[in-house]
Amino acid sequence: MTLREQLQRDENCRLRVYDDSQGVPTIGWGRNLRDKGVSQQEADTMFDRDILDATTDVLLHFKWATGLDDVRRGVLINMAYNLGIHGLLQFKKMLAAVESGQWDRAAKEMLDSKWARQVGVRAERLAEQMRLGEWR
Repeated sequence: MTLREQLQRDENCRLRVYDDSQGVPTIGWGRNLRDKGVSQQEADTMFDRDILDATTDVLLHFKWATGLDDVRRGVLINMAYNLGIHGLLQFKKMLAAVESGQWDRAAKEMLDSKWARQVGVRAERLAEQMRLGEWR
């Protein structure tokens, strides 16, 4: 047996945050999130993976998104990253406007939402990006 195998047996791997026996938020192979957290490299790796997941979700759910320019597709990916794909799917009027190239209407629908009130400046910036087709 190796030290790694022993620790794996003793710690178990949990892919969701849980409180350990002392009430400390923990993840993975017993990673103490309160005291140790994650490194910048680990955070960047998770970030890159989450961007990839959001991109994949958008492209799987909206086949027409491949025909969008990078800037407007970026709005959908940003929203999927923030809301999850199921949250983005709730923007039916906005998505219909994007699919048909009605940028002003899509931006208006984005801003007329609970999400916009929650994220404030982010929604304003993304709506303007959708409207103009320029990174904001």
